[in-house]
Amino acid sequence: NPNGDGRMSQVIAAALPRKRSHDSETSLSLPTGLRCVVRSADRLGEGPVWSAAEGRLYWFDIKAPGLRWYEPATGRDSGLDLPFRASAAAPRVSGGLLVATERGLAHLDPDEGRLEIVHPVDAPEGFRSNEGKIDVHGRFWWSLMDDESGRRPGSILRTDPDMTTREMIANVHIANTLTSSADGRYLYWADSRLQTLYRDDLEAPGARTEFANLRGQDAGPDGGAMDAEGFLWNAHWGGARVVRYAPDGRIERTVEVPVTQPSSCAFGGPDLDILYITSAWDGLSDAARAAQPLAGGLFACEPGVKGLALPAFAG
Repeated sequence: NPNGDGRMSQVIAAALPRKRSHDSETSLSLPTGLRCVVRSADRLGEGPVWSAAEGRLYWFDIKAPGLRWYEPATGRDSGLDLPFRASAAAPRVSGGLLVATERGLAHLDPDEGRLEIVHPVDAPEGFRSNEGKIDVHGRFWWSLMDDESGRRPGSILRTDPDMTTREMIANVHIANTLTSSADGRYLYWADSRLQTLYRDDLEAPGARTEFANLRGQDAGPDGGAMDAEGFLWNAHWGGARVVRYAPDGRIERTVEVPVTQPSSCAFGGPDLDILYITSAWDGLSDAARAAQPLAGGLFACEPGVKGLALPAFAG
């Protein structure tokens, strides 16, 4: 029941405990131009999103569960513990965040620690939210997935500013990316389990036209972001890289990262000229994690292009 008909909104938590700040920056050797701005050691860092009004980069540790944020103007980072899993967000016009959680959509005021479910969903047992992005028209696209590596197929939903929510694409195992093109024609989305990126009609998706794939590689497409030139940036989980795809699907550029599991990326900063990259250590062996001391950190670089400016959510 994506619309949650007949169910009342409820305040789930208030004055959630504020987590301590993590060590920012690092002196470890990194690829040229890349820096680790927050050594947050997230088990499953995901969902980075820039809030222009606050000058903050928000992201989540889904498995903690918790919300994190970083303020580049001051170098400060902080966060909140959450009472259940959340994975993606969009800034709201009226302030705070619209958040995709395993219980549905919520309004969250990070500074007050107030989290309110405003659109509950009845997801199958063992399912949770995963990806979530605002499109160029101000609508929030988000996904539900089976937490057992997408064993059972999930779905991609869209919530409009009036909070009308509908299922847009069914039978997706691990939906990721959910990024719209600058002209509002296309939706780029991934099924990470199938190692495939698709380009779809934004208004009537479902054709699953293949855009790019990583089949035969020990990597899969994860979260992504569109730049102002119409190129799609995508984190390759398992591939230790973020790539820039041209509109024709070819790889135009690769940014190597010192962790095997980059999970998503987003443009931020006052000029949207900083690419932020989240990462994770979930599933790594002890030896692999020891070899990647920055796994789960937040990285940043200046790629020489700006991100596509997106509206805040009006609902």
